[in-house]
This record gives sequence, C-alpha cells and structure tokens, in this order.
Amino acid sequence: MRVLVTGAAGYIGYAVGRRLVAAGHDVDGLVRRSAGVPDGVRPVHGDLLDPDGLPGGPYDGVCHLAALTRVRESFDAPLRYFTANVQGTVNLLQSVRAERVVFGSTAAVYGTPERQPIPESESTAPSSPYGASKLAAEQAVRFHARTGAIGAVVLRTFNVAGSVDGRADPDETRLIPKALAVAAGHAPHLEINGDGRAVREYLHVDDLAAAYVRALETARPGEERVYNVGSGIGTAVHEVVAAVEETTGRAVPTIRRPARPEAPVLICDASAVRAGLGWRPERSSLPEIIAGSWNALTRTGD
Repeated sequence: MRVLVTGAAGYIGYAVGRRLVAAGHDVDGLVRRSAGVPDGVRPVHGDLLDPDGLPGGPYDGVCHLAALTRVRESFDAPLRYFTANVQGTVNLLQSVRAERVVFGSTAAVYGTPERQPIPESESTAPSSPYGASKLAAEQAVRFHARTGAIGAVVLRTFNVAGSVDGRADPDETRLIPKALAVAAGHAPHLEINGDGRAVREYLHVDDLAAAYVRALETARPGEERVYNVGSGIGTAVHEVVAAVEETTGRAVPTIRRPARPEAPVLICDASAVRAGLGWRPERSSLPEIIAGSWNALTRTGD
C-alpha cells in the first residue's frame, strides 16, 4: 500500500514508519523538516494547519500521529491544543485522499475512571484540554468513516516507552525518560507526586508500531473501530524508579512533591485489540524497555 504517516519524524511516527517499510509498504512521511525519518520513508514537507500545502494523494492509507501531547501544558494553552489536534485532523481528512485512516489517540479521553482495567466501553470523560482535543478529533474521524468515505481505526494508547534504532524518547516530562536522565547525571533528581504508588502501564513503542501496521491492513471503507492498545501490566512509580536503578546501576535520587489529583491506577484492557487485530505486545517488559532506552540515551551522549 501507499501510505502517508503524519509526524513521521516524531517519537512514535518514526517507529510506525519504520514498521510500515519493513512490512513492504510504500511510505511517505509528512514532516516540517527532512531530518529524522527512518530509512525507506520519503519526507514530504507540509503542515497540517496549512491545508493548501498538504499532499493530495491518493493514498491507500494514512497513519495520523502528528499532534500536541503534553497534558499539563494543555491547561496553559488549550486553544493551541484544539487548533493543532482538531483542526489539523479536519484539514487532513479534507485535503488528503485516502481509503484508510489509523488515528493515534490516547487513554486521556477516559479521564480517571474507577473501573480498571479500562475497556473501550468505558465512558469518555477527558479531564484535560489535551484529552478533550483528542476525543474531538476521534469523533471527526469516526463520523467521517460513517459516511463511507474512509475506513477508520482509532488506537487509544496509555504510556509509550522504549527505543528503536537507538532513538531515545526525548520527552522528559514522562517518567521513564526523566528517571533515566537523572541516572545519567543530566538532572539532579526525579520529582515524584505523592507517595510514588500511582500505577501505570508501559508499552514499547515498537509494539505500538506493530499495532498500527495491523490496523492499517485491516481497515475497510465505511467501518470504524476503536481499540485500546497497551500491555495491561501495571507498575507503580516507585517500582519504575527501582527498575531504572537496577538496570543502569546508577542511583536515582527522588524528591516527593504534594500529591496531584490524578487516578491512582490506569491500566489498559487490551482484549479487544488482541481479538480484532491478532496483536500482542512482544517487547513491553519493563526491563527491556528500560535497557533499550538507557542504551539509546548513553549512546547519544546527550
């Protein structure tokens, strides 16, 4: 298939483009700058907020990964998040001809549900502008699919981590990259909100990329499906810190901050994606995620 990947130079977009090439697809990567796309992906310059400059296609499929993603930042700039995540998605749907769309969404659309693990049937109740913007973009994609114009698959991810091709996750607002930065001596300490017992799950970025390939290959015009994609294995913050120390052999000094109003547990029910796409995570054990991320970080020397 001829496929367009938006955000192809980003952390997840790079991994998805790499997997698509390995699966034999013909891949264009929508980027603002040429640097950073994986081997085999052709960079196509464009900006989702400038629809006149977007490639028209036709494409067999689009993996839409370009977005603003920081929850706490979104409270300070909600309009920026809605513009990038919602208007950018609408521009893509209007301007790029494609039969299939795989949309990268987030567990933030659920807010803080009491039911754990979280199935797709859980009510959506986003508690941040980021989550709300992704839910609105989801709805645009899904309603567009109901017209018969495209086949759509929405993948809601939880916490993505790990490394491919020696590329470390650059976002140190996330727990594992920040803890590794402390272990490497790039930061003096790790700040933990509350007692460190909040439980989250972690999915290797390469496992997520494999789900995108399967979703793209199974999408059918007129159909729309939603899947949670995750490991389903919960790990407390303090356990992640201990695993980083064990893997790296370095201390990770921590400072406790007041607890924030956030869910004590957020874990994915991935039974639907396993049944629907035949997908299972293969690289998402915490030791493998941390070891690969540490190797990437120390190899770059940054």
